[in-house]
Amino acid sequence: MTSPLVHEKIWFEKGKYDEAERQYYQNLAKMDGIAALATTANVEVINRINPLEKDNAVLKKYVDDMSVVVRKLESRIDKLESHVKLLEGKLCDAKLVAASVGQAASAAPAVKQGKLCDAKLVATSVHQAASAARAVKPKEVDEDENVDLFGSDSEEESDDAKKLKEARLTAYTARKAKKPAFIPKSNIILDVKPWDDETDMKLLEEAVRAVSIDGLLWGASKLVPLAYGIHKLQILCVVEDDKVSVDWLQETLEAIEDYVQSVDIAAFNKV
Repeated sequence: MTSPLVHEKIWFEKGKYDEAERQYYQNLAKMDGIAALATTANVEVINRINPLEKDNAVLKKYVDDMSVVVRKLESRIDKLESHVKLLEGKLCDAKLVAASVGQAASAAPAVKQGKLCDAKLVATSVHQAASAARAVKPKEVDEDENVDLFGSDSEEESDDAKKLKEARLTAYTARKAKKPAFIPKSNIILDVKPWDDETDMKLLEEAVRAVSIDGLLWGASKLVPLAYGIHKLQILCVVEDDKVSVDWLQETLEAIEDYVQSVDIAAFNKV
């Protein structure tokens, strides 16, 4: 038998759908609240970040300006250091040249004194010869006596004068031979450069001074800064020109390959 309610339109599960709709709207309201909270938080963060970004830009500008100033100062310091090193090198050369000039000046009076002694000896010899010539008077010839056509008396007088002159000349030559002869010398300032800053400059100087030959005399020395911690040895030497060649001295020092890179002549003066 057919139920009379079969043809009626009745929603038996309406309560379930109502509950589902209610939960949907509740969840939707929660999501709106969360979105509103997130929007508020983002606005606050942005408001705090904007001033920080402005401050950061200002600080970056200050840092860039300071970097430019520092680079300029470093450039000026490098130039000043180079100028100071150049002045130190020139001052060192001037001191060494002054020392050389002092030695030459001390040697000059002795040379002048020797020349003066020679001049005095020559003047004395001439004066004595003139006195002897005046002392020898010619004999008066009598008109009645026969005249010696060959002039034997005058020849004897000339022989005496010649003997006296020869004796004076021999004495002068002997005195001059006893006097030491003038030896030409030169004062040389050498710049001896090492390979790098690790080269032992004390051993380098010992190797340089170990070069010895007749006519070579080593003098004062000092270390002069070059760059990057490297120093050069500046040393003074006196050489006899007839015994020591400057080219030979340079080649001999450059042959010390363990310590020496190059050798230059900083100053050269004749004594």
